[in-house]
Amino acid sequence: MRHPVRFGVLRLTDSAPAIVADAEGLFATHGVNVAVQVEPSWANIADKLCWGKLDAAIMLLPLAVAADAGLRGQSTRLIVPMGISQGGNVIVVSRPIADQLSSPSAAGLRTWLGQHARRPRFAVVHVFSMHNLLLRYWLASGGVDPDRDLEIVVIPPERVVAELARGQIVGFCAGAPWGDVAEAGGAGRILLGSSTIRPGHAEKCLAISESWFTAEPDAAKALLRALQAAQHLCDTPERAPWLAALLARRLSLPEMPTRATLPGGSSIEHVGFAAAARLDQAEVLWLLHEMQRWDWLEADRDLDALVGSIFCSISNHA
Repeated sequence: MRHPVRFGVLRLTDSAPAIVADAEGLFATHGVNVAVQVEPSWANIADKLCWGKLDAAIMLLPLAVAADAGLRGQSTRLIVPMGISQGGNVIVVSRPIADQLSSPSAAGLRTWLGQHARRPRFAVVHVFSMHNLLLRYWLASGGVDPDRDLEIVVIPPERVVAELARGQIVGFCAGAPWGDVAEAGGAGRILLGSSTIRPGHAEKCLAISESWFTAEPDAAKALLRALQAAQHLCDTPERAPWLAALLARRLSLPEMPTRATLPGGSSIEHVGFAAAARLDQAEVLWLLHEMQRWDWLEADRDLDALVGSIFCSISNHA
């Protein structure tokens, strides 16, 4: 191998398998040398994968699909051989707004919106994210038009709590532990977890540069084996205190809110790991239909063909 595998992560609970594999020597056990790089945003990770500055990363599944479909400019082929996590996202509003809602539901939010002339700003972590798709799905179920009634903006996950506290946004949908951080610090209140909207939904995936995989197929397969072994450790509730402390050290995450979002924790929404490894074709088709629903994909785009392309790469390279 020419250099250590350049592996990108964000400051999120979902990054746990990569951090555990590194800390517990699982990468070395499986024969792969990995350098974990903490990036500031999903756009950074996507751009670095596309331009060869990262070899692999934990990535948003819709963002990997969007890159393959050419929605970020020129189509960039990424290998997506496994899922990393399930669930873990929450919808949060500021505490003053939470106190004004008639109910913690999309219908309650619709009533609140009807009392305000200006469109409030909600944040998601990337346009092409399950956070955006699930937020939109939930809003629409309560009669809220996410394009007409709200302004949805993109803010990196580690910044959403500060922006909420400053009053720059009235709410957000983001991954763990940032919703629990907002609630613990008094900036916001969690309305619901994403698994309430779509139980067991896919969340993060492993995305690998196709050029790197072609050059280093054995290293790529070793990477998968190490991450899968780490996923099982991450799902063990008895290890959650140790894991929260590890993520606090390695990613500067607040320890107690992070602990709450791990299996067995006190949060209303937990991140799951081992069951996420095998990606579900129906899940990818669902998110493509939602992307088409919001005009991110052309109405006449052949979704079955796109799913076939994605899963062809998965089955061929897993």
